[in-house]
Amino acid sequence: MKKIDHMREKVTILPTSTYLSKMHDAGWSLVALEWEREVDSSATSAEQEPPAVSEEIPFGLRISSDCHHLEDDPLEMQTLKFLAEMIVQDISFTSMAEALNVREYRTRDGRPWNAAAVFQLTPRLIEVAPRILSGAEWETRKKQLTRVTWNS
Repeated sequence: MKKIDHMREKVTILPTSTYLSKMHDAGWSLVALEWEREVDSSATSAEQEPPAVSEEIPFGLRISSDCHHLEDDPLEMQTLKFLAEMIVQDISFTSMAEALNVREYRTRDGRPWNAAAVFQLTPRLIEVAPRILSGAEWETRKKQLTRVTWNS
């Protein structure tokens, strides 16, 4: 396996095309540029950019095509509905993961489900359950499910 060398240089003047060509000819590849600047701390808040908010999109939703709101992700919503049915049937997290994998459902990052991943989805399932477990579709589906032994 080949070793990759990294070199970081402090820039005091802008690099010239001659310098960049010389480094390239020596086998180096430019992989990043990092910029910085001084910011006046007394600038008004109106002039400052708002801080970037990085928040994970809840499972079952995706960014809409207009990029202004979230909409249901059909495959993820199908996964949540299937999980809700299995919770009603009092199935273990391990068995839920196995059932999802048999149906070839995958986690958001493309991996097979495991019990821990199903467990971590539980808070989201609690949020969305009232919407999933209501309506005519659920009433019809509920009749098809086997009754839970402790509740029969």
